[in-house]
Amino acid sequence: MDERERAERILSTHNGSESGPKGQHHHDEKPAGRLRVLSWNLLRLTGASVEDVAGLVRAAKPDLLLLQEATKKIEALPELVGGHFFREPLPRRIYGLAAWSPHEFPAPQALALPVSRMPGRVPPRLAQLVQISNATFANVHLSHGQLLNRSQLFRILRHVQGPTAIIGDFNAFGPTLLPGFEDVGPREATHTANLVRFRLDRCLVRGITCHRARTLHAGSSDHRPILLDLEVTEAAAAQHAPGALMRRARVATAQSLLYGKIARLYVEARLGDRERK
Repeated sequence: MDERERAERILSTHNGSESGPKGQHHHDEKPAGRLRVLSWNLLRLTGASVEDVAGLVRAAKPDLLLLQEATKKIEALPELVGGHFFREPLPRRIYGLAAWSPHEFPAPQALALPVSRMPGRVPPRLAQLVQISNATFANVHLSHGQLLNRSQLFRILRHVQGPTAIIGDFNAFGPTLLPGFEDVGPREATHTANLVRFRLDRCLVRGITCHRARTLHAGSSDHRPILLDLEVTEAAAAQHAPGALMRRARVATAQSLLYGKIARLYVEARLGDRERK
């Protein structure tokens, strides 16, 4: 199988959410003015290798690649596919966040996110803020706590201005709602744990239109990559959402947390039933 056949196989065997008029998704052409973004949680040491990532880059041809659980070995990616690469290790972790693009872009900013106050808490999380095409792309690997990961999203909301996309592993159950943002990521499950599938990898946008969103094969990782064709459609967005909108978002977030808790309890009960059989 040559490289072109391999690329076609990677991009054609997916479960994807198709946006835009019907009949326009039979090929993989990206119209001018759009930005192709690929996000993938690599599963640190035991998951996707740098060669796996390079193969996906060659197949999907993203303008921006965002990685979670990227180890130091992934820093060799430019040696395989060229381009520009930045990695932000997470505190006291062997992995971190990484961003790659075939085009030169400024060094991303690391934004510290809220941490848990509970005993035995995990090390702090960061967001990697990438500036490209007059927009901000926040690469995230949020905490598992459902209150905490929503708080982390609101920290990003208060920090960014203008057209923004928050993309990555949200570790969230139920809807993730931010004032002024729309969830445009694929609707399919992106992660499998104990035979149960979850939609953890997501994309929230403001001032950006998503023309196509889909999931690709997970390969060696336990997460499916998500591939999005985006277009910056607003020259500027409100720096801060109005107070009433923020309050409504917090109420909606509380409702989504309740939904997520019920879903998680259901999954745990199903797993318990399976273990007892």
